[in-house]
Amino acid sequence: MTLPLHTPYDGSAKLFQIGVKPLPLADWFEVDGRLAADLAEKERVSAAHADSVFVAEPGTEQAQAEVLALLVEHLVTQFPQHYRRIGDGVEIIPAGKHVALGVPGEAPLRAAARLVQEDLVLMRRGEAGWRLAAASLCFPSSWSLREKFGRPLREVHGPVPGFGAGTRNAELIQRMFDNARPEVPMIRWNWSLYGDDRLHHPETADPGARRFGADERAASVFLRVERQTLRKLPASGDILFAIRIHVDPLARLEQHPEAARIAGSLAAQLMALGAAELDYKGLTLERDRLVARLDEIAARAPEP
Repeated sequence: MTLPLHTPYDGSAKLFQIGVKPLPLADWFEVDGRLAADLAEKERVSAAHADSVFVAEPGTEQAQAEVLALLVEHLVTQFPQHYRRIGDGVEIIPAGKHVALGVPGEAPLRAAARLVQEDLVLMRRGEAGWRLAAASLCFPSSWSLREKFGRPLREVHGPVPGFGAGTRNAELIQRMFDNARPEVPMIRWNWSLYGDDRLHHPETADPGARRFGADERAASVFLRVERQTLRKLPASGDILFAIRIHVDPLARLEQHPEAARIAGSLAAQLMALGAAELDYKGLTLERDRLVARLDEIAARAPEP
């Protein structure tokens, strides 16, 4: 079977681990067979939610232009079969699209976001620490760009258990941002579970709701994996935070050659979550039947 490019299925990282590690510059962005579909969905979401998918502080224009220039160079160099520079724009070959660059009145970060499957968030250092200074965000995972705009990292991460202001994790993230180097991007993974495969998911998860189907069995379950990269921009010193969303139905796991190991790992992690973490992920009411579904997958998994 053809496996997805991303954790937890490809073996490149410990299952469901979300730690940060260095990333080869050549792997800064990724492109796969969903390029055309994801870009089309971005266009649809941008048209339907124009007021909520893009924000930018005055004074970030140069940094946005730096992002666009770096991204164009990266894409046409690393993915010549997908991207080609033509005149004043970039041709996205699989999507049959041409993205014009330097359009008067268009924010450069908007143009950059129209090239890639990732959402793009620009972080800037100030007296209060790193803050969200600009972003193009079409595929949020239960958060609002307008609510986070202009806020420092400790407030952006405030709802996440163990990552609020004054925590060790918050200090580690601040230090990591401060010490980042342009030539060495960083990568981390995050995961969540949803009842559908929509990419645009701004709604905050309700910990007391049944999310995975009305029947006793958790039938409608989708694993949502975020591939998150961070790179310090060499000229501005800002940091570009890029988020790529992968969504796989849990049913797909049943056909995986290592289904038992993967299902067991996720079940163990679910059982280890505390009350605050369960609430944050919207799984307070759903954990037990999710674990039962994972146990079912493990029991049916073919022998290796």
